[in-house]
Amino acid sequence: MNKVIIDTDIGVDDALAIAYASHHCDIVGITTVFGNVTVQQAVKNAKLFTEILGINTPIYRGLSRPLAIDPTPVNKTVHGEDGLGGVFNNHHNDDAEDAIRFIIDTIMANPGEITLIPIGPLTNIAAALSQEPRIAECVKQVIIMGGAFGTDGNQGNVTPLSEFNIWKDPHAADQVLSSQMPITMVPLDVTHRVLVTGDEIRKMGHQELIAMTEGYLKYSLEKEKFEGMAVHDALTISYLLLPDAFTIERAPLRVVTEGFATGLTLKKVTELGSRANPFSESRIQNVCINVDSDRVKKHLLTTLQTYKD
Repeated sequence: MNKVIIDTDIGVDDALAIAYASHHCDIVGITTVFGNVTVQQAVKNAKLFTEILGINTPIYRGLSRPLAIDPTPVNKTVHGEDGLGGVFNNHHNDDAEDAIRFIIDTIMANPGEITLIPIGPLTNIAAALSQEPRIAECVKQVIIMGGAFGTDGNQGNVTPLSEFNIWKDPHAADQVLSSQMPITMVPLDVTHRVLVTGDEIRKMGHQELIAMTEGYLKYSLEKEKFEGMAVHDALTISYLLLPDAFTIERAPLRVVTEGFATGLTLKKVTELGSRANPFSESRIQNVCINVDSDRVKKHLLTTLQTYKD
């Protein structure tokens, strides 16, 4: 069974990813970061959601702000006041041990065994790399939900050029994506291809999972005229379990960190250029550009529909 660390700013689609992973993976820890919610709320949400799922997974508290820019406000419109749809009475506190230390210690103690799955801003991962660069050679793989590379017009969801997780901390994202870690990006290019309807969600076996999504579905219906959702973060687990369902391009990666294109993810597409090469130090990484939507969706829904209250 895959041993995974899930690094999350836990909102609705993050929670579905954790539920999906808990059925198929050994989640050795959940580390939290700011993003959809504050890091304090993320700790509380992770504690609550693991309790709801009945899984005994330790929770760790990560960083509360970006590495080099001012933090942006939490947007409570999509994921609700608390990030989980505002339907739960969360009695948990935000106490937790240090996420950065946990990531480093766990990867170094288990070389080649830990898959790191960041589904929020990459701040914790960048900080862990800075403190212990050797994790790049000791981690099994890193599967990131983030970015957008323009396939079929999928370019950005918070600005016309940038995806939310990358935009929240572009400096951290650039540090991680240009590092020597073995990375697979699961960007909007593929997550926008796997859409789950409200009716399909309501067939899930766990009533609390259904309740959590209602606000998200309402927002989608009002904004997109579609009562459903792209289950963005869950597709990292799909890639882990069904890698042959995804079409991959391989290229060095970087992130724009300033100006009107802040948060833009870039892959090297040409050898032309006679001056500075911004990709010269970057490892060749995997970028998902297409997906067998029907196969991935069926596997996800079959898993989530087996859950019982």
